[in-house]
Formats: sequence, C-alpha cells, structure tokens
Amino acid sequence: MRQITPLPCDSGLEGYHRQAEELFAAWKAGDPDAIQVVIHKHPKFLSDHVSWLPKKMSEAEIRSASFELTDAQLTIARWYDFVDWKRLREYVDAVSVQGSRVALFETAVDAVVDGNATKLALLLREHPELVRARSTRVTFFDPPVHGATLLHYVAANGVEGHRQKTPTNAVDIAEMLLEAGAEVDALAGLYGGEHTTMSMLVSSAHPARAGVQVALVEALLDHGAAIEGRGTGEWVSPLQTALAFGYADAAEALVRRGARVDSLPVAAGLGRRSDAARLLATAGPEDRHRALALASQLGHADVVKLLLDAREDPNRYNPKGNHAHATPLHHAALGGHEAVVRLLVERGARLDIKDTIYEATPLGWAQYGGRTAIVAYLRAMAG
Repeated sequence: MRQITPLPCDSGLEGYHRQAEELFAAWKAGDPDAIQVVIHKHPKFLSDHVSWLPKKMSEAEIRSASFELTDAQLTIARWYDFVDWKRLREYVDAVSVQGSRVALFETAVDAVVDGNATKLALLLREHPELVRARSTRVTFFDPPVHGATLLHYVAANGVEGHRQKTPTNAVDIAEMLLEAGAEVDALAGLYGGEHTTMSMLVSSAHPARAGVQVALVEALLDHGAAIEGRGTGEWVSPLQTALAFGYADAAEALVRRGARVDSLPVAAGLGRRSDAARLLATAGPEDRHRALALASQLGHADVVKLLLDAREDPNRYNPKGNHAHATPLHHAALGGHEAVVRLLVERGARLDIKDTIYEATPLGWAQYGGRTAIVAYLRAMAG
C-alpha cells in the first residue's frame, strides 16, 4: 500500500471512498503499512487509557479482528481527524458549496500550511473576515470542535495531524495574517484547554525542525502576544511550556523579550544555577518536583545536583504537565545527557522503573534515542 496522501480540502467524497477502498484491500492482503495505519487510527485497536496508543496485541490477534469496509472508512475519517465517517461526509458537503464560509476557510487553511502566500493574500483581500474565522470541523479531540483560527495553524500543533507542517515561509505567512488583523492571542480549544498560537508554537516540533520557531515567537511578540500567556489548561505560560517540551532556544528568546525568571522550575529549566539556588529556599514541593524534571530533561547537571542535595527524590514520576509518564532518568537518558544520567544513578535513581505509556526502562529510552554511551553505562550499572 502506498502511503496515504492528504486530499485537498475541496476533494469530493469519492476521493475519500477510494482511499478507504485501497486501505481495505491492503488490510485484507496483510500489507504492513495498512496494518500500522489501522492500529494507530481505528478506535477498537487503541488503548482505553491513552487515546492515541495502540493496544498490546499480537500479530495474530490483530489479523483475526473483524475489519470491514465501514471500518476502513472510519479509519480514513480518523486519519483526517474527524470523529467518524458521518462527520467527514458533512464536511465534504459543506466544502463543496463554492464560496461558502467553510469552503473559504478550509481553502485558506491549506494555503497557510502549504505556504501558498499568493493564494492566501488573494483570499484575505477578497474575504477579509477570514482572518478571524474559525474551524468548524468535528474531531475526536478534546474538545471535539477546536475552533482554531488561521493563525493557530501556523503553530502546527493541536490541529489536524496532516496539517501539522511548517513551510519555509511560515514567518511571512504569520506576518500576513497578523497585519491583516488576526487576533494574536485568540484562544482555541486544544488539548483539553484553551490555548493561544504562542503556547502551541513553543511546544511544536515542526517549526523547530524548520528553523523558524524563534522567528515566529518574535513575530507574535512584535504584534502584542502576551508574554506571560493566556488561556486555560496545562500549558498556558509560553516560557514554562517551551521548557517542558525541550525548546530551549524559544525559551531564551522569551526571556530576552521580558519573560520573568521568577520561579524555581523556570530557573532550573534554563540552567540558571544561581537563580535556582536563590529560589529554592522558598519553593514549594510541587515547584521542586517540577524543577528536577526540567533540569534533568534539559541536561543541567549542576542544577540537578543542587536539587538532589536538597533531598529531591529522583525516583518519582514527573509532575503533571511535564511528561508525567516517566522519571527524570528516563528523560535524561533519552536526551543524551550523560552527566545527568550518571549523577541521578549515583544518587539512587532506580534503573528498573518503567514509564507508564511504553512500559520501558531508562535503558530502553536510551536505546530508542540512539544514546550508545548511556546505553553502555546503564547496562554496566545494571550488572
């Protein structure tokens, strides 16, 4: 089976039907790519506790599961992040009405994520209201209708998976939207909370890999984005969010523009030992816990030592909002921070604790990350 290629937003239902039929035929033929698509998207193959994680099933169990054309249709709908085939069909009907609000918005979204500045400029000129329009897609996310604006799509996070990509001219696209009147701190329903473009941007791998994350941070701030953040949920503060997801360059850019370094977790994540030492005395238990998680994840051995000296426990799972399924040692191992790994182990970090999603030890995380020196060290310490 060839990989699923995203259809343009104005595709008719027959295109989605064809993709479902191809997927169904490939499943019946035992195609491994088709099987991977199905087990990662069809609800009956997904964990009851982690919505995106496939259940632990043997190949025989997977192949013996019933799977009809309607299942292939649901899988395709889920691949496009619709809650079901009915909602995909409703979307296709709405987009097929030429000049409708949905058709214009979805066309503009495609232009944003594809970096088609010419098309986007034309759409904004002819339909200036688009800059404040919102998505009406019904997804299986929390909440089901995220209501993202065009600017949110620049962050490439929290929206439809096939639209999470960053063109090389993403900064120009963002500037075009902002100058046309986009609300820089508009909130959308993403990841169970309400989030701005900024909070989604500083936690997104796509703009970071494209090398434009910091420039986009600067562009949003230039247009008045709240540097201390807005919204609800776990990732409201842009600075703490950037650190939680390991984007140190974005975090430093925020600090340069005035974000406050006034809490122990922030100082620890930035690797500022003197600030961490100053803030440690008055920090509460939750801030100390979060500080150890961030310092370990980001490789700040001197801050990790400071916290361990203050009797922080290296064997607790990280706090909520900081990858709570794993321990500091897991993240230090994955990140290749050998000095931190050695320090944690020397100070009592257990090697046998498994994360609660993948059920892997720190050694497994180091192997996954290709950290050969850390793999060798952990194996030696395990005996």
